[in-house]
Amino acid sequence: MNNAQMSARVGLFFLLGVALIWVTFEALGGNTLDAKRSYELTARFATLKELKAGDEVRMAGVTIGQVSETRLKGRLAEAILLVGNEVEVADNATATIAMSGLLGSNYVSLTLGSAEAPALTPGSIVRSVDTPDLNTVISQVGEVGRKVEQALSQFTGSLSGGTGGEGVMDKVNAMVDENRTRIGKITENLEIVSTRLRDGEGTLGKLLSDDTGYDELVAAIEEIRGAAENAREFMANAQGVIDQVKSGQGTLGTLIYDDTVGNDIKASAASLRELSAKLNSGEGTLGRLINDDSLYVEAQNAVKKVNRAVDGLADQGPISAVGVAANSLF
Repeated sequence: MNNAQMSARVGLFFLLGVALIWVTFEALGGNTLDAKRSYELTARFATLKELKAGDEVRMAGVTIGQVSETRLKGRLAEAILLVGNEVEVADNATATIAMSGLLGSNYVSLTLGSAEAPALTPGSIVRSVDTPDLNTVISQVGEVGRKVEQALSQFTGSLSGGTGGEGVMDKVNAMVDENRTRIGKITENLEIVSTRLRDGEGTLGKLLSDDTGYDELVAAIEEIRGAAENAREFMANAQGVIDQVKSGQGTLGTLIYDDTVGNDIKASAASLRELSAKLNSGEGTLGRLINDDSLYVEAQNAVKKVNRAVDGLADQGPISAVGVAANSLF
C-alpha cells in the first residue's frame, strides 16, 4: 500500500469522524432553545432532586422547553425554565419535578391549567408543588417495614410471652386447664339440648319438629298481621274523620269551625240563662207556679171542689146535677 492510498484512507476516516460528531451534536443539542425563540419562567422548590441544566420541560407529556439554569435563592432552589415562544403557560399551571423512570433523569412537568386562565408573562414565577423523590419513597417504605416488623415482633412476643413472661397463649392454655371440667359439662349439656331438640321434646323441640305447632304459630302471625291491618285501616279512617272535622265538614266540624253556629249556641245559652233567671225570680205564669205557694194551694182547693162535685153528681139524679155542680163550685 503506497502513501497516497494511506493518506486517502486517513482523510476519509477523519471526515467520517467529523460527520459523526456533527450528527451526535445535532441529535443531543438540536432541541436547544436560544433567547430569541424562548422566554424564561422560574420555578421554586424545596429541593431540585438532581435536576440540572439541559433537562426537559414538559407539559402534558410534550417537551416544550428545557432547564437553562439551577441556583439557590435564599432557602429555596430555583430552576430557570426556557419555554418556546409558541407555548403559553396558564397562570394557574403547577410545576413539579418528575422522573422519566426508575433509572431515568428528572424533568420539570407543567400542568395545563384552566383554559380561561391568562398566560404567564416572561420572567414570571410558576406555582410549584414538591413531591417525594425515589430516595424519600424508599426511605418511607423502609420505615414502614421496620414499624411492621416491630409490630409483628411485639405481637409474637405477646402471644408467646417472651423471656420469662406469660403470653396470651399461655393465659389461654391456663384458662382452658382451669375450666376443663366446666367446659366438659357445658359441652355435655349442649349435646343433651341438641338431642332433645332433635327428638322434638319441649316447646322449642315441638316447634322444630311438629308441623302442627308450626302451623299454629303461622296462623297466630297471620292473625297478628290481620289485626295490624285492621288497626292501620282504623287509623286511616280516624285520620279521615279528623281531616273532615278540620275542614269544617259534618255536624262536629260545623260546631267547631263555623262561627255562625257558635254564635247561635251562645245566643241560645244566653236565652236559657235569662229564662232560668226569670223562673227563679218568679216572673211570668210558669215562674209564679214554681215559686208562689198560694197558686198551688188554690189549685189544690179547686181540685177538691171538683172531687166533691163529682161525688154529688153520683148521688143526685140527672135533673139536679147542674144545681149540685153549681152549689159545689160556688
